[in-house]
Amino acid sequence: MSAAIVSNPFGASVRSPSGDASTPTPTHTRLRLTRRGRIVFTTLGSLPLVVWALVAVLGSGGAAAEAGAELGARTFEYVTVHQGDSLWAIAESIAPQGDPRVVIDEIIRLNGLDGVVVEPGQRLALPVLP
Repeated sequence: MSAAIVSNPFGASVRSPSGDASTPTPTHTRLRLTRRGRIVFTTLGSLPLVVWALVAVLGSGGAAAEAGAELGARTFEYVTVHQGDSLWAIAESIAPQGDPRVVIDEIIRLNGLDGVVVEPGQRLALPVLP
């Protein structure tokens, strides 16, 4: 009886159980990663996310500085809300010829209001209109 020895691509020799050289038995190798290998693959996988976060954070600094410069150059008038006052009445008083809705939107944005409700005694920054 003769035996056939066939070498696989990994260099280990495989012996055919029947001795037939035409039908070698396939060997299944499973990829095993060490702890260091898992760290390397995890790092390589997360690298695009880290780069994107750095670009987003560092890239927005210029826009924030420009916005701060614009706000620093602007001057505001301040008004204290009295009983019965509304944003509509305040907007009409500072821009009688303009659309009050646009002025109200600017007042809400400047003061960081959640809505159009104002309380008596509240101090509001008003936009200086040309």
